[in-house]
Amino acid sequence: MDRPLPAADVPLQFFKAVYLTGRVPWRALGSDDRVSYALYIPPDHYLSTTAIITGKNKPLPLLVYIHGTRRDISSLYTDLEDFAESVPCAVLAPLFPAGLDDGYAADDDGLSSYKTLWSPSLRYDLALLSMLEEVASRWPDALDTDRVYLMGFSGGGQFAHRFLYLYPERLAAVSVDAPRRVTSLTNDDDWPRGVANTAALFDGRVVDPRRVAPVPVQLASHHIASSSGSAGGESGGGKELPPMKQGRLDATKQLQEQWAATGIEARLDVVRGAAHDAEKVRVCALRIMRSLMDQGLKISQ
Repeated sequence: MDRPLPAADVPLQFFKAVYLTGRVPWRALGSDDRVSYALYIPPDHYLSTTAIITGKNKPLPLLVYIHGTRRDISSLYTDLEDFAESVPCAVLAPLFPAGLDDGYAADDDGLSSYKTLWSPSLRYDLALLSMLEEVASRWPDALDTDRVYLMGFSGGGQFAHRFLYLYPERLAAVSVDAPRRVTSLTNDDDWPRGVANTAALFDGRVVDPRRVAPVPVQLASHHIASSSGSAGGESGGGKELPPMKQGRLDATKQLQEQWAATGIEARLDVVRGAAHDAEKVRVCALRIMRSLMDQGLKISQ
């Protein structure tokens, strides 16, 4: 069998046995098995009615959480799982392993290429889109994969705002958390410092602030500097990534100001008393995501 059996073809009483709800096991991506992903689908909300499966009810929102440089996705089974149950929504957690592009001049031991969405051996933007296609085919009409809620911390925040630039039409909302290294909306520099050559790298896609502006965006950062020094807790870099000339909060504020000048209004939340702590910043980000999923409201200052 080339593809897993779609959920719509499985009797409800067998869902748990074949791991179609709850903690769905890590799965290799069909288009590139170096990449994998996990899902959490709240069982009671999914199985309480067959209306979800038959398409007579609204599908569950899908939150996509992008990991940081350390690839720590333990939050999927703690606060993100609790979040999914309470909203409700489903959660997709990609895993982009380190070491895929050792020797790539823009990378550091294969740690950082996913943050820029592009490397000589893998298009990370296309990998995420392929995950959404696979999820849509296995859970048809049950999860909203057309427009997802995207969030990421640190290196994941870098991925999130760059994916927003290229695919605003696929996003219901975005939370960009403590990215520090950011891409400016300037045609004076090539990707990932600027956006001058995105058409050449990404199949003709050109970054247009007018397409980005309708997407609700949150920027979140911590206020206290990390004890790990100027890198603010983030390792991995490379010659093509923007330099870390300032702290995360300053970089985030500068990005917000630049976006505002191009018509992109983003909410900025500063988490007081937190160093480079993913959990504390994520609490703030999830609060905003919850309000958007519950009420469908745009982010306001």
